Amino acid sequence: MEAPADTGVERKQSQVSNRQKRLRHRILLLLNILALALGSTAGPLLTRFYFLHGGSKRWLSSWLETAGWPLLLLPLYLSYRKQPNRENHITPKLFLACCGIGILTGADDYLYAYGLSFLPLSTASVLIASHLGFTAGFALLLVRQKFSPFSVNSVVLLSASSVLLAFHTSGDRPEGVTSRQYVVGFVLTLGAAALYGFVIPLIELTYKRAKRPITYTLVMEMQFVMSVTATVFCTVGMLINGDFQALHREAEGFRLGKIDYSMALVWAAVAWQLFFIGVFGVTSMASSLLSGVIIALMIPGTEVLAVILFHEKFSAEKGMALVLALWGFASYLYGEYYYYLKLRPPDVPKQQSKPEGAAHAHQSINDL
Repeated sequence: MEAPADTGVERKQSQVSNRQKRLRHRILLLLNILALALGSTAGPLLTRFYFLHGGSKRWLSSWLETAGWPLLLLPLYLSYRKQPNRENHITPKLFLACCGIGILTGADDYLYAYGLSFLPLSTASVLIASHLGFTAGFALLLVRQKFSPFSVNSVVLLSASSVLLAFHTSGDRPEGVTSRQYVVGFVLTLGAAALYGFVIPLIELTYKRAKRPITYTLVMEMQFVMSVTATVFCTVGMLINGDFQALHREAEGFRLGKIDYSMALVWAAVAWQLFFIGVFGVTSMASSLLSGVIIALMIPGTEVLAVILFHEKFSAEKGMALVLALWGFASYLYGEYYYYLKLRPPDVPKQQSKPEGAAHAHQSINDL
């Protein structure tokens, strides 16, 4: 007579444990979304700030985009103390894959830094927003991303907001930038958008082929390897270009002084590291498409901050683009919620169901 009671207690304990895991998962996903939103906004602003006030080292700027990897050491250390099992950590095959992604990321960082040195932030933001279309296309090819009407609508709206912003870019060539330099910056920034639109689904494909549980410790390890590799790639470029020898001279000539110069570099490294933490985290817990949607959503926000901080004009096109971007993001969120309710079996308790919106690839992250 005691066995059924024990079974009932165990089932109830299992349900409570599953609810707690899902709650932790959602909280961690939200934190990664916030990190991605903050990094994708602050990173470009600080990079443009560096170029506007006398900075000119493109390899240094690209180096800063991944040089914040030491910020991962403490959470990795704490995670190792909690989960010492080596079977849940990075494998040699994953290590090599992350090194390859790191090299692509380093090249993408350089393309972006080079383009932003010639373009106003508003124009660069328009071009970078086009990465969402590349992300959607490569996600379809690499990870067979399933598109719902809501996600398609989201991509269309966010892409339309980018096209709308493009209407105000004529005649916005910065003072001292030649027509040829402007065209080079335009092409390289567009190339950076396309390359990163390939990198994000490639990260998701790496997760899929990992053949082991995708724990958050593993996510941080992969990001650590990628960031270090990209930093080494850019360090080689700095050595060849002689950037290290010129840092003191550039700090002396920075219009706002040495202290502001140093703070701009440090905070740029922190902001970009938050960006990559968010990209890896959101991609592992949801999808590469959601990462792309969030990055594109923050483009109009970056436009608004550029108006406030850099005194750029806020045109009617920018206002409409902001509305379209918010509409697109709302469409994506509603689609996820809609399919969560539609696909949940009616006879299964709510806490035992699993939304299919993010179930196309990944296992739960459970080593919190």
